[in-house]
Amino acid sequence: MPLEKVILAKPRGFCAGVERAIEVVEQALHRFPGPVYVRKEIVHNRHVVNALRQQGAVFVEELTDVPEGATAIFSAHGVSPAVHEAAKARRLTVVDATCPLVTKVHVEAVRFAREGYSLLLIGHQGHEEVEGTMGEAPEAIRLIQTVEDARTVSVPDPDKVAVITQTTLSVDDTRAIIDALRARFPKLVAPRKDDICYATQNRQNAVKAIAREVEVVLVIGAKNSSNSIRLTEVAEDAGRRAYLINDASEISPAWFEGVRAVGVTSGASAPEHLVQEVVDALRRLGATQVEEWELVREDVSFGLPAELTGAGGGPS
Repeated sequence: MPLEKVILAKPRGFCAGVERAIEVVEQALHRFPGPVYVRKEIVHNRHVVNALRQQGAVFVEELTDVPEGATAIFSAHGVSPAVHEAAKARRLTVVDATCPLVTKVHVEAVRFAREGYSLLLIGHQGHEEVEGTMGEAPEAIRLIQTVEDARTVSVPDPDKVAVITQTTLSVDDTRAIIDALRARFPKLVAPRKDDICYATQNRQNAVKAIAREVEVVLVIGAKNSSNSIRLTEVAEDAGRRAYLINDASEISPAWFEGVRAVGVTSGASAPEHLVQEVVDALRRLGATQVEEWELVREDVSFGLPAELTGAGGGPS
């Protein structure tokens, strides 16, 4: 059976937070005297990072690599208060590109900790977003990665427990963990709105929809992109073979032997031109039909930080 059809999931690719973060770097390069430094990858995609590097951005791992008094940008994943303090100590002009939905989780963490709750953060150890959130209230927050963690975590007062989540997790996995927590802590307090962001939910739902019609799903995204990894897992949970690829160069023709239809999506940090290059590669492998399935139309946008709009600026 030759490859015939490609089904593109929509929504896919850049979310509003990623678009904002990229624009923050581009605007800062024009507004501030160079060089402009970016702490960590602005978003988890090497193609995006390399494009911004070519425009003049200097990417560093830590603020100790930034000269005193220079301009530094914080990535979309957010940073802890300790990083903000380090920036002040080095007299840096800071432009914060943290996604507003991540900032919302930080605000919730501070509020719950101030009110005396034991705070359970559902997320993945070592992810930059998790490190930043835990830094807001390190004494109060415990990291929960699995249902088993939820079943065994101990807290001083079982009647005063709150939960927050990393924004890019699997909706289904998070629901299972929260259910396990509620079973142990009936008075568990959760935020009024789910912390998993709209874009993560929409992209996962789109993958579930196309998975019903294809045998293989390609997810375009970086290996360190949490939301891209989750998209791959969602496809696999739907019973489909799924491959996480950086770009078309990683495609293996052997994946499509005996396959009639392949689904394609991209993580929230992956540029659309990578999707089109993958489609072109699949056409060369025999696909003659390309369909796009749009489940929901996204019209979310976030304003730029005050440092770029004239409402703020100067050293952080």
